[in-house]
Amino acid sequence: MKCSARRLAAWGFAALITVGISGPAHAAQCGNTSKGFSNWVEQFKNEAKSAGISQNTLDRAFKNARYATKTISADRNQKSFKLSFDQFMRKRGAATIVSKGKRLKKQNASLFSALEKKYGVPAGPLIAIWGMESGFGSFTGNQHTVSAVATLAYDCRRSAFFTEQLYALMQLIQKGWLSPDFKGAAHGEIGQTQFLPANVARFAADGDRNGSVNLGSKADALASTANFLRGHGWSRGGGYQQGETNFRAIQGWNAAGVYQKAIAKIGADIDG
Repeated sequence: MKCSARRLAAWGFAALITVGISGPAHAAQCGNTSKGFSNWVEQFKNEAKSAGISQNTLDRAFKNARYATKTISADRNQKSFKLSFDQFMRKRGAATIVSKGKRLKKQNASLFSALEKKYGVPAGPLIAIWGMESGFGSFTGNQHTVSAVATLAYDCRRSAFFTEQLYALMQLIQKGWLSPDFKGAAHGEIGQTQFLPANVARFAADGDRNGSVNLGSKADALASTANFLRGHGWSRGGGYQQGETNFRAIQGWNAAGVYQKAIAKIGADIDG
């Protein structure tokens, strides 16, 4: 996150999870073009109010929201996931990620040691995700997050999944943890390791121990990623290559098989 997003109060995560991040049964009609988006937004806002989202939050959140054509284009043209493993590794700059990742591991040895001690996750896969997702925080996105998530919730391809993300995003805004005009990645991902809104609520962690969480912070983003992997079954000391016990946690990070194998391979090369 950048400075435009308010920091997440660490003590408040449980409250968000307690009230739930999914809304009521979704009745608004999805669509595959921009034509019905405005009507869909109005229907969603009506439903969201019954789920505890205030009118003020909804007005602020959707004031500048638009149908996100760049998001739809990105979502429907994820061609890199169809590449062979070797092609994908070259396209994503795996060798560069490994090289820089080894340097960052040495430079941040105390941080990675603390994360492994707390979560059981070694540096390699965390650095692999960090490098793959944002180039180690160099680019975390420039798309209007409410527009991106609302557009994907409206789009029929994965409407249910992204409707859950949209409810989570509304709660983050309502609690003041995120600006209504926050900008992130094309699918609504937030921060240096690209968390979707619902995962912010579930797994965001205070890596630098300053009493709040800022996913634009290296320490907080990496701690949150380690917490995510632990929450998806990571077992301390277990292997994380395909067929080993912790590969299933990596599968929880991204549904694309080639991406999963890339994280495992890059992580192993960094860990040595």
